[in-house]
Amino acid sequence: MHISFTLVGLLSIAAVVAFCTTASAQDKSNYPTLGRIVRLDPRLDAILPPSAKLEVLGTGYIWSEGPVWMKEGGYLLFSDIPNNSVMRWKQGEGVTLFLKPSGYTGVVPYGREPGSNGLFLDPLGRLTSCEHGDRRISVLTKEGGKKTVVDNYKGKRLNSPNDGCYKSNGDLYFTDPPYGLPGNFDDPRRELDFCGVFRFGTDGRITLLTDKMTRPNGIAFSPDEKTLYVAQSDPAKAIWMAFPVTDDGTLGEGKVFKDVTAQVGKAPGLPDGLKVDAAGNLFATGPGGVLIFAPDGTQLGLIETGEPTSNCGWGEDGSTLFITVNMHICRIKTTTKGAGW
Repeated sequence: MHISFTLVGLLSIAAVVAFCTTASAQDKSNYPTLGRIVRLDPRLDAILPPSAKLEVLGTGYIWSEGPVWMKEGGYLLFSDIPNNSVMRWKQGEGVTLFLKPSGYTGVVPYGREPGSNGLFLDPLGRLTSCEHGDRRISVLTKEGGKKTVVDNYKGKRLNSPNDGCYKSNGDLYFTDPPYGLPGNFDDPRRELDFCGVFRFGTDGRITLLTDKMTRPNGIAFSPDEKTLYVAQSDPAKAIWMAFPVTDDGTLGEGKVFKDVTAQVGKAPGLPDGLKVDAAGNLFATGPGGVLIFAPDGTQLGLIETGEPTSNCGWGEDGSTLFITVNMHICRIKTTTKGAGW
């Protein structure tokens, strides 16, 4: 999603000032907390215990995004898109700069969102980045250099890849709105006249799966990979779509999984990044924070942040959900585990 600037929200000003200005604050085991848990269905109690709280691990970023846990090394990476940076958090060490530039390697200024957006791991465990400014998806090789995975469709440059996920067979699925272009939808650099959901196969071929979503954003598979969920961050039609995945890896006719258009403007945020747990529950950032849905579409609850919330990702032993909330990086301990852990 593109940047939205807000005040600190439910986190106290004093706590944020102390957290930003005292280096040792990042090393503490008792972190400031943010927001509250809204329980809408008894099934949530099996996912989030009564003691669950949203901890703020770091703050002061312009717009945090794309949290991904690096199992090899035991640390978290996340994007700060406007700062063209990837940040690293590790327990006991706090937050440090991991990579800069993260998404734009040009020599002239490039809009408000030049950096990497969604981050995830490829089948070899390597960091994969959706790069706004360089308009590609890249992989960070073990030798330390970057390699382009995909940057065009039929010879036309991608808009600005936003988020992605790998299927177990190695195929890459990703979304491509124009949020990273300086002029957004009206940018003269734009070469594709649609926002696509794509598959980049292990055979090196790129397939357009759908061009019918106005602003495709977060993307994730159900645990059995028979359904692909895609968020649409369009305030006029704020929805999550559920697409059946066919035997050849393409998509069947999708249906609206959930529509929250009526909530737009009443709570900060739009459908953005999302993840799925091992039971098939969706943790989807949207109006108010992180909305939690059962596979049948029932909303079980809300991790209410009070601020625009961009993305989330599983980490540590697979039961911790890391959440990028506006200028913060946060975590919450759950009693479930991410799909694939």
